[in-house]
Amino acid sequence: MSATATPTATISLDGKTASLPVLKGTLGPAVADIRKLQAELGVFTYDPAYGTTAACDSKITFIDGDEGVLLHRGYPIDQLATNATFPEVAFLLLNGEMPTKAEDAAFNATLRQHTMLHEQLRHFFNGFRRDAHPMAMLCGTVGALAAFYHDHLDINDPKQREICAMRLIAKVPTLAAWAYKYTQGFPFVYPRNDLSYAENFLYMMFAMPSEKYEVSPVLARAMDRILILHADHEQNASTSTVRLAGSTGANPFACIAAGIAALWGPAHGGANEAVLKMLAEIGSKENIPDFVAKVKDKNSGVKLMGFGHRVYKNFDPRAKIMQQTCHEVLAELGITDEPMLDLAVELERIALEDPYFVQRKLYPNVDFYSGIILKAMGIPTSMFTVLFAVARTVGWISQWKEMIEEPGQRIGRPRQLYTGAPRRDLVPLAQRG
Repeated sequence: MSATATPTATISLDGKTASLPVLKGTLGPAVADIRKLQAELGVFTYDPAYGTTAACDSKITFIDGDEGVLLHRGYPIDQLATNATFPEVAFLLLNGEMPTKAEDAAFNATLRQHTMLHEQLRHFFNGFRRDAHPMAMLCGTVGALAAFYHDHLDINDPKQREICAMRLIAKVPTLAAWAYKYTQGFPFVYPRNDLSYAENFLYMMFAMPSEKYEVSPVLARAMDRILILHADHEQNASTSTVRLAGSTGANPFACIAAGIAALWGPAHGGANEAVLKMLAEIGSKENIPDFVAKVKDKNSGVKLMGFGHRVYKNFDPRAKIMQQTCHEVLAELGITDEPMLDLAVELERIALEDPYFVQRKLYPNVDFYSGIILKAMGIPTSMFTVLFAVARTVGWISQWKEMIEEPGQRIGRPRQLYTGAPRRDLVPLAQRG
């Protein structure tokens, strides 16, 4: 019996023809392998922002934007957010399978061993201004970890890669919480290893040495869900940045710092902050019709934040879970009359019934409710993207690990379409008039 022939895509140019193998993954559309295109036809492909280019193959996360599907290692995000903890999801992303009870206990024990920071890292914060953005502090201190934990930076050693991964997952929450404490002028709070991952983060954020602090189970579970929902999202801008930096052989601390820098951009990690700003500008439910009219006016420059997604052309599968979590948090905090939530619910209702938005598939995304949750929990907007980075560190390091372990891994080197001046000769300064 003959093997099934590999399908090909054919491109012809100037009398030459190139046959490109068409590769099919487990899920999703097929891709044409263009690696030999330049050698056979003398041309490259042109794809600004890489919107239709697969830069790697990966077994970690799958997204079907048209159907509103998000899978981590095959598991739907709603099942993970409802029935798993963040460390379980971290184990899954890193290792490919959900942990057994023994593996989960060992994984959490290892994380607890690495939550503390080198004491000299405390002094790094004193070098920042009090009004410095927390993302600036996080970006700098994560990169600095390589100077303190240089004993395990051999990326070719699987054991050292594992230790670096655990250190990052365990220490980034401590750095994030300390960045918040520093901006507030509050004393740093050291981690407590008797608490869960989410509980420990909230404890370091809000506990004070002067009084006892009990972490609310409801808020801890909400934080756990927020972390799970942001843990990984395929080859987005920050993840691609981590992979590109990692392809050079850079240490993982530097690569994650690069990812944090990319996440800092308002087009990537700052969307939930933009939602709160939009709601504040609307002010009240009575102003929604006028606001919606401005959104429809292309000349107004007004955008509907928290709706639609670069990838999802249907409902963001994370949004429904975030909406449910939002109501749980507000109920736990006794917030029964939250004008911003009422405003958000009404805006969502109107947008989902308006043909203008329905035809354009502008559905609520994960950012629409996450900002309200974080605000209700007492987390300032300057920390929103930091929370995102705490969660996404797991995805970044998993993607980095997968890339490093890929046979034949090469340094990333995108090409370009040059549109500058052609070759020309230099005229000496004295002759230029």
